[in-house]
Amino acid sequence: MHLSVLAAFAVALAIAVALPGPGIFAVVSCALGRGLRDALALIGGIILGDLIYFYLAVFGMAALARSMGEFFIVVKLAGAAYLIWLGLKLWRQEPAGPALAAAASPRNYRRSFLGGFMVTIGNPKTIAFYAGLLPTFIDLEQLSAGDAALMGLIVILTVGLIPAAYAVAAAGSRRFFQSPARMRLMNRTAGTMLVGAGVTVAAQ
Repeated sequence: MHLSVLAAFAVALAIAVALPGPGIFAVVSCALGRGLRDALALIGGIILGDLIYFYLAVFGMAALARSMGEFFIVVKLAGAAYLIWLGLKLWRQEPAGPALAAAASPRNYRRSFLGGFMVTIGNPKTIAFYAGLLPTFIDLEQLSAGDAALMGLIVILTVGLIPAAYAVAAAGSRRFFQSPARMRLMNRTAGTMLVGAGVTVAAQ
């Protein structure tokens, strides 16, 4: 595969990822509310969801993803409900001390990872990009295993690094929110963003 094709794919994907949407809102709100590590776990879930849709398109099953019908609606609404539940829980959360807030359990990481996965799986724009836009770059029937692996690596790096930059910036602002009042404001802001991301996913 020509490098110009890979570069065009990477640029198009980077633009799609960088534009604020449910995924970015979820990453920022997670970084604000629970810290950078939880946000990185959430990004891991987003990457997994993107890879699933990418390889569905590569192996000729994009039509299946588009035609999931009622099942896709159920998945989308379940993901939206999960995000809204996380947002409401964060909204009601009482401010914790610095030591307690810094401590994160594996269970929190799993929950964040699942949240990121649900954001992607329930997002019709993700399907539209891989099922609709990807074939305009390449002939999927002629794609070799090596090319598919290389493009998968581009997906991992792009979908991982761009949201990570958002997460680092949001997590850095947590130092401003040291007082209980500011921390409560941060929790409620992050919770509102998560609820908004859930509503956006449900409405699409």
